[in-house]
Parts: sequence; C-alpha cells; structure tokens
Amino acid sequence: MTDNTALQALADNGVSIWLDDLSRDRIETGNLQELIDRKGVVGVTTNPSIFQAALAKGDRYDADLRRFAAEGKDVDETVFGLTTADVRNACDILLPVYESTEGKDGRVSIEVDPRLAHDTGKTVDQAKELAAAVDRPNVLIKIPATVEGLPAIAQVLAEGISVNVTLIFSLDRYRGVMNAFLTGLEQAREKGRDLSRIHSVASFFVSRVDTEVDKRLDATDGDRASEAAGLKGKAAVANARLAYQAYEEVFSTPRWKNLEDDGAHAQRPLWASTGVKDPAYPDTMYVTELVAPNTVNTMPEKTLDAVADHGEITGDTITGRYAEASEVLDRLEALGISYADVTAQLEREGVEKFEASWGELIDEAQHDLDLARADAEQSTK
Repeated sequence: MTDNTALQALADNGVSIWLDDLSRDRIETGNLQELIDRKGVVGVTTNPSIFQAALAKGDRYDADLRRFAAEGKDVDETVFGLTTADVRNACDILLPVYESTEGKDGRVSIEVDPRLAHDTGKTVDQAKELAAAVDRPNVLIKIPATVEGLPAIAQVLAEGISVNVTLIFSLDRYRGVMNAFLTGLEQAREKGRDLSRIHSVASFFVSRVDTEVDKRLDATDGDRASEAAGLKGKAAVANARLAYQAYEEVFSTPRWKNLEDDGAHAQRPLWASTGVKDPAYPDTMYVTELVAPNTVNTMPEKTLDAVADHGEITGDTITGRYAEASEVLDRLEALGISYADVTAQLEREGVEKFEASWGELIDEAQHDLDLARADAEQSTK
C-alpha cells in the first residue's frame, strides 16, 4: 500500500511495482524499506549494470572485499559472493511482502552470468548455484530468453526454482518462453514438486524496441517520410500489448488449466526497460500505457518518481486494443521495417550489452580486490 494516488491506482489495476535497481547502500540506509513503505514497491530486479554501478560507489563493500582478499578468493568468486549477499539481504527485507502476497510479490531477481546465455547446461548449473547461495524462498533466477535459454528455463523450473525470464523482445520468442514455462511445470509435477511454490515472470523489454524502430523510421525518406514520422514511439507499446494478448491466449488453454488445477500460478508478463529513452516522449509512457491485470512493471527510480509525481492512471490500457496494436506493426512492415529483423537485432545486442556490463563488473571487482590485497599487505609491514 502507498498513499500516492498514481502508484496506488497501478496496484489497484493489478500492476505490481518493482524497482529496477539494488545496492548495498539502499539496503543498509533503509532506502529500500522506505520505497516499500511509501511508494508501494513490492519487488526488485537486478542486472550486471546495476551491480557494477553499486560496486563503483562508496565503501560499503570494502569489508567484504578485504575478507575475500584474505581468503584468496578470485574475482568470479568475489562477484558471486557480493551479489548473492545483496540479493539475500534484499529478500529478507521483502519477505513480509512475499508472505502477505503468498509468494506472488516480494521477489528479488539475480541473473546468471550472461556469458552463459548460449550454453543450456551451464546456465542450469549456475541457476542452481545462485538459488542455493541466496537460499531464500523469494529469490527469482534470471535466465535470458535465447534459443539455448528456453530448455534451461524448463529444467530450472522443473527443479522447483522460480525464474525471471529476461531479454524477451519478439512475440514468437515470448510464446516459446511460455511453452518452456508450461513444460517446466509439467516436469516439476512429474517429480512430485509442489507447483504452488513455483513462480515466474516473463520480462518483455519495451523502450529498446522504440529506440531501434524510431531510428529506422527516421531513415525513411521520400513520400513515406510523413507516414514514418507518425509511427514514431508506437512500436514498443504495440508490441507489449500483443504480448499480453498472447499471455491471455496461452493461459486460457486446457494445458494451462490442467496445471492450474494442480496449484500452479500463471507466469506474469513483466514490462522491463520502462525508462523512456527519447526525451520527446512522456516519461511515464511505458507505465501508463501498459496497465493490465496480473502484470509487473519494473522501473528505474527516476521513472517511479515520475509516475508518483504526475502519472495519470486511467485503468486498463491494454485489453481490447490488440487490433490497433497489430495495425501498428503491419504499417511498419509496409514501410519496409522488418519486425523479425528488429527483434533479432535487439536480442543480440541485449546479450552483448549484458556481457559487456558483466565485464565491467568483473573489472571493477578485480580493481577493488587488488586494492584490498594491497592494503592488507601494507598493514602487515
């Protein structure tokens, strides 16, 4: 609950507000708890960029770095230890939300090493390691929705581990993700697992779609330039709305109903990358235009603050607008902008960006670890 009208309206319309950020500073200063209490935040997502930024600021990781240096930990072990500790502590803060929502919310996500995005077996292994290290019922393990990630998603769910599927851009891939989710639950049931304890969200990326499509629209010239200009800023919302239509279709099938009867929870759509990249667009656009029941919107704090300050929540802005959304994508195709090409490119770039961010996180941790070792050596002289 929150006393902010716009944020409460989101919750009342079935949207769970998650924060797309985490740091030890937020945890130790009480900022995360404050966002839960005052702004209705009921979950947290993380990624390599978020952890790299957290590690680069302040000195709250110094004690752990000194301890890891003294123990002879290498940089990969250090990153694993630092990130799982933050997620574990955030899970503890959100535990009351998890309990009050019967596991639906109160979740904290941590991502497998993105360098494993195209290795099914290693993704499964690390997902298990992360879940065991965090050791909290409300952790979500993030697995990218690559071709190789799909069987990993099913296998991890079959082990009873809750999953946040990330980096979804296309409708076809999203349907593959939902199929992997159902397969994983079916396998979990065969193993005798309690389906009611398994939760999942599917992170459908939003703003990056407009960024790429708008760039292509800007390159359209001649007598189609005017039509192209009129389509700017429309592709991402249309894509997400059609994803919700696919969600409604899949979770009304007999296959799903059979699992639901055994206690399973539907995999909720999660709108990710909801910070607006183009300042020409309303800074709340990817929140106010994507309101529907049983969804999650994970926001950077800047977007959360914007919604709290001037967001206008008018109710469900997705259901029943599927024909309009399809028309947007059809008009883009007519202009020569290939949906399949755009989404394939965004997936490739998404994996590459997370790999690059992971490299920056490793470099930052190595630098800090070296400093901790140097300080330890100096103090013994």
